[in-house]
Amino acid sequence: MARFSNLDAISAALRQRNFAWYFAGSAVGLVGIWAQRLTIGWLTWELTQSGFWLGIVAFADLFPTVVLTPIAGVVADRVNRHKMMFVTQFLGMMQAFSLAALAFAGWLNIWWLVGLTAFVGTVWAFNTAARLSMVPNLMERQHVPSAVAMDSAIFNLARFIGPVMAAYLFQATGAGVTFLINGLTFMFFLACLLQARMIRDERGARSKANFFIQATEGIRYAAKHRGIGPILILIIALAVGLKPTLELFPGVAGSVYGLGVTGLSGLVASAAVGATIAAVWLAQRGTVIGMTGIVISALALGAVSLFAFTATKIFILGLCCTFFIGAAIVIGGTGTQTLMQNAVDGAMRGRVMSLYGMVYRGGPAIGALAMGSAAELIGFQAALACGGVICSAVFLWILRRRKLLIQNLEGNPGKGL
Repeated sequence: MARFSNLDAISAALRQRNFAWYFAGSAVGLVGIWAQRLTIGWLTWELTQSGFWLGIVAFADLFPTVVLTPIAGVVADRVNRHKMMFVTQFLGMMQAFSLAALAFAGWLNIWWLVGLTAFVGTVWAFNTAARLSMVPNLMERQHVPSAVAMDSAIFNLARFIGPVMAAYLFQATGAGVTFLINGLTFMFFLACLLQARMIRDERGARSKANFFIQATEGIRYAAKHRGIGPILILIIALAVGLKPTLELFPGVAGSVYGLGVTGLSGLVASAAVGATIAAVWLAQRGTVIGMTGIVISALALGAVSLFAFTATKIFILGLCCTFFIGAAIVIGGTGTQTLMQNAVDGAMRGRVMSLYGMVYRGGPAIGALAMGSAAELIGFQAALACGGVICSAVFLWILRRRKLLIQNLEGNPGKGL
């Protein structure tokens, strides 16, 4: 097994000029996004004291991905992915500045939060398709596994830094400053994107088929692929069963542990530390060989950690559990993305990877809404335990298909058809 000291794969990826510019911009931009997400979550809890409304806001953020990502994937296979990424980042910046203006004016209420969250959720459906299909085009193919894991590493490092920053800013200055800073980080990312260039264009021949037909082609391709189809089932379990835990942290911090925004930032930071360590470990591996078994094991780790999290009301033990939950989410999510990027045909990359994005972002919307609603009746811990049941069931199902997945995900693109 690769060791943590083996950093050659990481340094090789960072020597790719275009990816380095993207990496720098994304690292800063994601800190602002995560600071804003925690601020919105805590504002929602302060305004409503309701797990149902936490679920509604998470649903507004994530569910547009379910509806729009298949279409966004077709767009990503038709247009310049770099330009698509730039436009969606610009729209995200405008949403952040709008939130800041409303907060400073004293007009921000739950309806503005839901509406602007739904707007940016719609934007991120297209952003996700652009990002997932653009990043492999910034470098040579051999660097893609490390780059995907590094992209996940900065995502989760930002998940640690952003909430800590947001907790301080929220208490010291209020929500408006956090939203303003997020808008400024978007500006920095846009400047970095102007310096990054794709080294190849994987767009296929211009098709006369309409968007719906091309979207269904992507779904059929994924379903027929003997590796991609089953691994999507695994990511559904992770997204619906495990990831909603993160969305419901505000309610857990308030109702289970009796803590305020400091407790919330602690839960988020603990999960982010586990996620970051896991992502760095994946990045330095630099290969897809053995990734299938790692991803399956991560699902089991997530189920066990979630059951433990729902069984304790001791905050320190809860932090330990969220550390492993964060690690499991990243290993499962990043490992699955790496395997799919390796196995998919380039001309289908936008559509197939948009399915991954749809599940990974949209699944938590469904899970958070269901668990948040259930928490009103049975409490947060019992509601979250249902996610552990989902992960356990899919783990047992996919474990029997391990050899088939290895053959069709860790080989050459298109092999699983």
